[in-house]
Amino acid sequence: MNDTAEAGQQGTVETPATVRLRIPERRQMGWVAQCPDDLVGPQHTVRMVAAVVEKLDLSAFCAPIKAREGNAGRDATDPRLLVALWLYANIRGIGSARELARRCEESIPFRWLCGGVTVNHRLLSDFRSDQGKAVDDLLTQVIASLVEQGLVQVSRISQDGVRVRVSAGASSFRSEERLQELLQQAQEHVAELRRQMDGPAGAGLSARQKAARKRAAAERERRLEQAMAQLPELKRRQTEAEKRAGQGQHGQKIRQRKPRVSTTDPEARRMKMPNGGFNPAVNVQIASDPHSRAILGVDVTQEGSDNVGLSAPMRQQVEARTGGQVAEQLVDGGYMSRDEIEQAHEQGVQLFVPPKPARNPENRGHELDPKPGDSEAVQAWKQRMASEAGKQVYKERAATSETVNADLRCFRGLTQITVRGLAKAKCVALWCALAYNLMHFGAMLLKGMS
Repeated sequence: MNDTAEAGQQGTVETPATVRLRIPERRQMGWVAQCPDDLVGPQHTVRMVAAVVEKLDLSAFCAPIKAREGNAGRDATDPRLLVALWLYANIRGIGSARELARRCEESIPFRWLCGGVTVNHRLLSDFRSDQGKAVDDLLTQVIASLVEQGLVQVSRISQDGVRVRVSAGASSFRSEERLQELLQQAQEHVAELRRQMDGPAGAGLSARQKAARKRAAAERERRLEQAMAQLPELKRRQTEAEKRAGQGQHGQKIRQRKPRVSTTDPEARRMKMPNGGFNPAVNVQIASDPHSRAILGVDVTQEGSDNVGLSAPMRQQVEARTGGQVAEQLVDGGYMSRDEIEQAHEQGVQLFVPPKPARNPENRGHELDPKPGDSEAVQAWKQRMASEAGKQVYKERAATSETVNADLRCFRGLTQITVRGLAKAKCVALWCALAYNLMHFGAMLLKGMS
């Protein structure tokens, strides 16, 4: 081989092969033969939700609708769609109307539910919080179906409270003096705004803009009036707390404390949260069946403490929903009240509640010892809680209520309530309870309602 050929071979460099990639082509046109019903599989949870909703009686949701045959106006959105959207949203842990509206555009299961019907966050928000009685009746329908099939037992119930954060800020709580100042300023602002809107200053604004500004000012005045209306009840409770505390150091602290009300959510209260801090919150009461762990009752209160007569109303609610009779009620130690024990005994109900620890360390462990002044109801309660059978029954409370509460908080969106007022907050809690029952008993509900 000559020198020229040898040099040519040594100088040859192999070029690597071109990488082959799948590249997105977003402008490529294509014909897709697809039915909207093919978007989700036959076993998808959203199909179960839609099937259950189809079997529910939603006449209470249809009653307020003004769009009727023979009347002019646009068609109303089907309540079955809105109910299914909120139930599936809570099953997925979605508690925001804006987030739900976004999912209806981007998420396949929600698009399948909508079936081409458009919804916005305002429609979804109003439907969720303005249908309190209808949503309450819906929960009763679901519970009645479970009772009819023998899946739920009413003789023994477990009750617990969950303190849920609300949207009011801690800085929105004002004293009576400051509320009076703000209310006077709001009233003057409303009057001045009306004069401006009706005068030359409002000439450049449309009728819609004028109405919006007047409505915003009037809404602030209304919330301040609601806050002022809460003060007498707060003062009454503070007076009772002072009497119970006596003249000691604790009573002195209570007397120095001024009642405060939120200007953004007057019905919210500062409560001690599970993390040990204090936040504006509401107390969501949940009653469930230890046998099936189905939710049987829901209520929302502004009571920071559970020992203020919350057990008896829950018994009445469960009995009204199910038609059964509550014989045993398991509650946490925070519900401990002699008045509650006496009332339950008179109604033939056995209350399972542990005693509060004795203040004197020397008496710890002797809280259930008989005392000369004990009434018949208190004696029966002490014997019940001291017995081995009573201890075994009470163990069901933590296994039931704590798991139900954890499910609601972790998976059903009961983490923070973004609506204002107890009535709307109860609507949110009812939707979460419905989603819980539907998620755990959907197949049985379909069977029982067929």
